[in-house]
Amino acid sequence: MTRGWEADPTSPLVRRLGKSPAALGTTGGEQGCPEIWELENGDIAVVGLDLTDSYLTRLPPGLTVGPDERIVVIPRRTAAAAKADLPDA
Repeated sequence: MTRGWEADPTSPLVRRLGKSPAALGTTGGEQGCPEIWELENGDIAVVGLDLTDSYLTRLPPGLTVGPDERIVVIPRRTAAAAKADLPDA
């Protein structure tokens, strides 16, 4: 598959964007911790619930999910807490 961007699986995780799951109250322990991380190359990694199968049959027009892609859902407060750490452009 050819596309304009490819993820680099060798780029290390370098910093959490936003607050930790414990600080946001979105964790019940060691597992299930939604997070947003910046990679060394500037890309963003998201840890959340894989809800791809739940959404595939009801995607809005124009939204496609490739066979190697997943729909990952995180709490709104996790994304909002990361906003200050994200560049405007």
